Amino acid sequence: MIETHAHVYDAQFDEDRSKMIQRAIDVGVEEIWMPNCDESTIEVMLRAEKEYPVCKPMMGLHPCYVNENVTEQVRLVENWLSERTFVMIGEIGLDFYWDLTFAKQQEAAFTAQLELAKKYNLPICIHSRNSKGNEKNAILRCCELIEEFGWGDLRGIFHCFSGNLEEAQRVLSLNFLLGIGGVSTFKNGGMDKVLPYISLDSIVLETDSPYLAPTPNRGKRNEVSYLDLVANRISLLTAIDKNEVISQTTLNAKKLIGAH
Repeated sequence: MIETHAHVYDAQFDEDRSKMIQRAIDVGVEEIWMPNCDESTIEVMLRAEKEYPVCKPMMGLHPCYVNENVTEQVRLVENWLSERTFVMIGEIGLDFYWDLTFAKQQEAAFTAQLELAKKYNLPICIHSRNSKGNEKNAILRCCELIEEFGWGDLRGIFHCFSGNLEEAQRVLSLNFLLGIGGVSTFKNGGMDKVLPYISLDSIVLETDSPYLAPTPNRGKRNEVSYLDLVANRISLLTAIDKNEVISQTTLNAKKLIGAH
């Protein structure tokens, strides 16, 4: 399995990071992709990469960390992209859930990082979370900005996908994959109305550790080994053998980053 989204550098793992990563390896995880948040997470993320060869870093500016200095924030991202290799640009996108103060800056940061994806020919990892009342739809707005950008080779993952079938089909029409995690195991998560109707070659596995732990660990700290629970759930909802789920989602992830 490939874990396409986990913050394993997070302080919640400081006491048992090595054991946590070993538990993931023990259930078959061969790679862990780590999304960046902002300048403050780069050092700890790259330290995790150095200590654990299975960990692969991304580089990007998370929408929740965007502020009035967005131009300088994006410049830092590009500086890092110009210096070394990253598996993806991420996580980037739009988050309208808590605060709309920097909504315009979020869109500017997203579009600027689409430019970087084109310049460095890298896939992107998209964070898209709607406002509390769903009056501002981040998934659809990201899709609109991608369409406006107009680069046909843009590709990536809508991470932690929790939209409906119509939104899933819109994402897939743009040549993006759906990152499926713990939400798929929630009783009212909605993925039972999506996963049975889309192709297995359209999804990848993720946990978003330490957040959004799958059932039966919901509410507790999430960890990468729970990726196995996500694969179980996808198998159940799609009526496809778990081994095939693992094989195909791993292939999808490898194709995305050009590691065939």
